[in-house]
Amino acid sequence: MADVGVEPYWELMFDAEGDRDPGGRDALIRGVVDRGLTDLVIFAHGWNNSRSLATGLYRRFFAPFPAVFAECGDTTARLGYGGVIWPSMRFTDEPVPDFPDLRPALTGDGPALEPGTLEALAAAFPGSETLLDRLAELIERRPAEPARLEEFASLVRRLVGMPGPGAATGTEDPVLHDVDPEPGASGVPAMLTENPQAVCERFADAVAPPGSARAELFGSLGRLWSGALELLRQSSYWEMKRRAGQVGQQGLGPLLGELAAASPGLRVHLVGHSFGGRLVAFAVRGLPERAQCVHSLVLLQGAFSHYAFAPRLPFAQDRSGVLKDLHRRVAGPVVCCHSRHDLALSVLYPLASRLSGDTQSALGLGDPRWGAMGHDGVQAVTGTGTLELGQALAGPLPETGCVNVDVAAVVRHGGPPSGAHSDICHGELARLVLVAGRLVRPSVD
Repeated sequence: MADVGVEPYWELMFDAEGDRDPGGRDALIRGVVDRGLTDLVIFAHGWNNSRSLATGLYRRFFAPFPAVFAECGDTTARLGYGGVIWPSMRFTDEPVPDFPDLRPALTGDGPALEPGTLEALAAAFPGSETLLDRLAELIERRPAEPARLEEFASLVRRLVGMPGPGAATGTEDPVLHDVDPEPGASGVPAMLTENPQAVCERFADAVAPPGSARAELFGSLGRLWSGALELLRQSSYWEMKRRAGQVGQQGLGPLLGELAAASPGLRVHLVGHSFGGRLVAFAVRGLPERAQCVHSLVLLQGAFSHYAFAPRLPFAQDRSGVLKDLHRRVAGPVVCCHSRHDLALSVLYPLASRLSGDTQSALGLGDPRWGAMGHDGVQAVTGTGTLELGQALAGPLPETGCVNVDVAAVVRHGGPPSGAHSDICHGELARLVLVAGRLVRPSVD
């Protein structure tokens, strides 16, 4: 078992389809029961390329917990910790604040698929090495022929399991969507179906805007291929997003039901970063009806739709979020942390999320229907509160329901393309998790 600096701690391992490691499940349930725990904080990471990176994140995030809990915690509580390990990945050109070993390498005069990214992609998509080598070759050569850009897009579709035009897409997958898709829409992101040149140009405008230093460095052809690299990144993350829902609904949710049956009265506090936020939200969806164990849910820069909990979509009253009313299954608050400094969610997520065949929107920025939780918080849920981070820490938080907390005061560091998306290891956010779970008194300083 990994040492993350807090105790007791258990790791919960799942594969891409949500199948769990039985040893981890048994150790968790036995440990919770034997120790007579009253509360358990479970954290699900977002994109990470290895178990060691995930546990490194947990070590840093959990570091303030013992001191905060000792200072003003509930003296009757017996607290434990859990970390979810699930197969996700990140591109190694994305900076992760507070992790100096993960600083992105400088990449000369144009976009490139770094060796670490290729290794992560090969691990995330087994058997794809030959395909990935060709993608890397095209990115390195950056040919001018439109046919090569079309080849690149076709290879990306194959990588993420998308068949060619007219074939069945498998979009009936129940964890694929955050909101009910428009009738007649394929449910597939437009980035995987529309003209590759147009898609790559729009991504290039986002990551290397005309007139920017990156655009000047790359030149017009390099700028276009930077958009192609972004297509690969966002397409692979689309698969990670699906996996997060699957692991939450089919894996973690049922496990929590078993834990609740073995330890009645245990209060579980779920925390998720990025796609891990989607994972823990879908875990509530997968929770057996009889289980009433989840007492707080904290979403740190959640990378899924801000309409996921909506009973009705503002732009389509006959449709809803796929998690509608599930916040009512949480005994305490659902806290959604958001920051304007998160470029991954404010700029790139909307571009990647628009569904093919949706006739009400154009591929581009500014359309709220494609917004993310971590950009502007829960939307279209009546009664949702709105607080600055300082107000949330001073308390009290709402006893139940959704509350959006603007954490831009601390989630603010990080360069392109993801900005501050991974800047989450702060004592203030650790304290917020404990405040949401009613495990410590709110701070007034």
